Amino acid sequence: MLTKLFEALYNKVFVNIVVKRSSTDVYIELCSKNGVIESEQNSFDTQFLSGEIIDFVDSFTKESPYYYISILDISSEQGAFPTCSKSRFSYFYDVSASEHKCVNDAWTFYTSKTDIYEIEKRYQKIGVDFIFSPFTLLSNFFQDKITASIAMYVLMQDGFVSLAVFESGTLLYAEHLDIEISGESEDVLLSHDESHEEEDPLEDGIDLEDIDVIDDMEDLDDFGDIEDLDSLEEIDEFSEHKDIEEELYEAEEQIVNSDDNDFNEDYQRFMLIKTALGHFYKDDKYESQFIENIYIADGVGVSNDLKHYLEEEMYLNVYIRHTELGIELSSLAKLELN
Repeated sequence: MLTKLFEALYNKVFVNIVVKRSSTDVYIELCSKNGVIESEQNSFDTQFLSGEIIDFVDSFTKESPYYYISILDISSEQGAFPTCSKSRFSYFYDVSASEHKCVNDAWTFYTSKTDIYEIEKRYQKIGVDFIFSPFTLLSNFFQDKITASIAMYVLMQDGFVSLAVFESGTLLYAEHLDIEISGESEDVLLSHDESHEEEDPLEDGIDLEDIDVIDDMEDLDDFGDIEDLDSLEEIDEFSEHKDIEEELYEAEEQIVNSDDNDFNEDYQRFMLIKTALGHFYKDDKYESQFIENIYIADGVGVSNDLKHYLEEEMYLNVYIRHTELGIELSSLAKLELN
């Protein structure tokens, strides 16, 4: 009772940190019980905790004892797999050196204990309350979609791509990739020698007879009842759902013409998605089904080239929704507190 009384006297401060390839974005919300009363974002030319970042954060947190610091995990040794049964963990990944958490009694995400320690050590001067997985962010951001039929969901960050396949609210497959590291791999970039052309699981198309159809899943947590969109013609039937209209509008507004650097990076993103789909289809560990739709949470501003690649070369229906990662982290922190 006394704690709630003190909380009512102070606003809550949500500090959200997004580390990029060569910089750090810090987004801060000052919230009362009625909602956000002030917000501010600043970008710093460092991947580490600098004095400028500390001063910026302190200027808000000193005003209230109730502040919460969240970080989006970009660790290389992280991922997710489609079970919460500990007896089946090793079938997908050896988590003995990782911290892991079950989501909705349906799937598990994990991160290396060493990486978590490094994050906590790096930010010990300001403290860390929440380290959020990109797969948690994806499932929350697209919670109006993942309860529908099978689709791939992709989070685009500066330097990173996180991919997940969801059906009926549960995860079937996931992978977190560093663009620069993956881009150096001959298994990811297009190679014109014959050996790699033979290894490409999507080069000759997908034999639908090789893809198993899984049974309907039951007892999954219900995120919502909004149906998926398969074509632009369905907009009129769903016009009352503003978020769906905004998604398709942003798909046109946020995609821009590319320069040479954008072209190269979007080409790498395309290849990562193509290779990940190949893994999903061909790896016996996953209950594969054919994917027609891909939803992209765009945190970087992808160019029209990426959409063109996915639609023209992989015959996917592509939907792109712009996202502000700092705002999404703040939403996750509030969900955790509730």
